[in-house]
Amino acid sequence: MRLLTSYLIGLVFGVGISISGMANPAKVLNFFDVTGNWDPSLIFVMGGAVIIAFLGYRIVLRRTSPIIDAKFHLPDNLRIDARLLVGSAVFGVGWGIAGFCPGAALPALGTGRIEVVAFVAALIAGIFGAKGLMALSGARAARVLRRET
Repeated sequence: MRLLTSYLIGLVFGVGISISGMANPAKVLNFFDVTGNWDPSLIFVMGGAVIIAFLGYRIVLRRTSPIIDAKFHLPDNLRIDARLLVGSAVFGVGWGIAGFCPGAALPALGTGRIEVVAFVAALIAGIFGAKGLMALSGARAARVLRRET
C-alpha cells in the first residue's frame, strides 16, 4: 500500500511539473530573466504550490499520526544558520544556471535528454560531495574539541 501511495504521489507530482512547464529549462530561465524575455507564469505555479502545501500541512498535522507511517517526519532544526544560507544560495545559483530545480529534473529524466541526465548526475555528485565535506568538517571539529579538553 505504501509503495502504491508513493507511486501515485510521484505520478501526480511529475504530471504537475510537466504541465506547469517546470521541467522546461528555457521556461525557468525566462522566469529568472527579469530584464529580458521575462515569463512571470511560474509565479503562479510556485504560488499555487505554496498555498496547497500550506493548507495541506494545516489539515494533515491536525492528525495524531500520518496514514501510512507511524509518525510525522518534520525538521528538528529551526535555526537559520550559515549552512542553510550557503545551501540555499548554491541551490538558487544551480537552478539559475541550469534551469532545473532538482524536484523538476527527476520527472524530466523521462525525456531522456542528455542535459537532464547530466544535471541529475551532477546533483548526485554534489550530494555526495557535500556529505563528504560535512563529514570532514565534523571530524575536524571533533579533533579540536578533543584537544581543548
